[in-house]
Amino acid sequence: MDATPIHQRHARRSWRFGMACLLGGLLIASGAQGQTSIEPQDTGTQIASKSSPQPRGFSLQLAPNLSNPPTEPALSQASRSPLTPAQGGSQSDNDTPALLELGSGDAVEVKVFGRPEFDTTTYVADDGTITVPLAGPVYVKDLPPAAAAQNVAAALKDGQYLIDPQVSIRLVEFRSQQVSVLGEVRSPGRFPIDSRMTILDMLAQAGGIAETGADEIYLLRTGRDGTVERHAVDLQGLVNEDGVVPTFVIHGGDSIVVPKAKHYYVYGEVQAPNMYRLESGTTVVQAISRSGGLTEKGSPNRIEVKRKNADGEYETYDAELTDVLQSDDIVRVKERIF
Repeated sequence: MDATPIHQRHARRSWRFGMACLLGGLLIASGAQGQTSIEPQDTGTQIASKSSPQPRGFSLQLAPNLSNPPTEPALSQASRSPLTPAQGGSQSDNDTPALLELGSGDAVEVKVFGRPEFDTTTYVADDGTITVPLAGPVYVKDLPPAAAAQNVAAALKDGQYLIDPQVSIRLVEFRSQQVSVLGEVRSPGRFPIDSRMTILDMLAQAGGIAETGADEIYLLRTGRDGTVERHAVDLQGLVNEDGVVPTFVIHGGDSIVVPKAKHYYVYGEVQAPNMYRLESGTTVVQAISRSGGLTEKGSPNRIEVKRKNADGEYETYDAELTDVLQSDDIVRVKERIF
């Protein structure tokens, strides 16, 4: 019988068991070291043996390698490309804004990043230049602000005033490009335009259409061949079925003409004989209704309309209630016979 104390025998058994577990773990790890490969999984990076299966119920997993993270997949060419007309709707010359170019009289603000002593606000001179501190006159006429900023940066660099200047130019006041708004508006005149202004914007600057103004106005634009093109714009038709107002962009040199509204006249056996504004598609019965309707003596079957012919002379004919009136028509409602 072993005379070793009981607590010493327990200590030796615990030490032997611990050594056996340690050796077993080292053998398993060394055997799996040359037989594993890294394969990406959905939830991380797992080491899995390809040549021989691991013991059942045993798996060895490693945390993802943070020093070499997986590269992000490159974006496709379609996702990097700008919005195309097919994605954003059709485009035309009327709804595509022209690139703003600086002209004589425009006020610009020049800023040089990190060098406020070069910042200035100036006007484009008649010779197309702006005066930049130290660099002197720099030509910017007929250039967009971004290209003009590059000219200023080049002048500062060529003059050895700055090594790598970062210049930005902001258009403060656009005087070189103006649009005339004429006719039946509250404040006719010439108005400067911004980067993207529509007919409605220009009419608003002119105070809006007067009460005598027509709903159909005209845009006059000089074409590339020098001829003046006239485009009729129906203000009532600007809003389409979806409630969207299409943008008809104004260009420098355009003219907007608001003519007088068309009228018709109603007299005879009506409540309020007078001259009335002619709306598109106005019929005889609508004209009589607008004039207050028939009197007690008025007859709906005895209505005459006087209309100018091609020679400018009036011709009279019997009208039906559904007839559509034209400009300067004269409607007469006669008395009843009985």
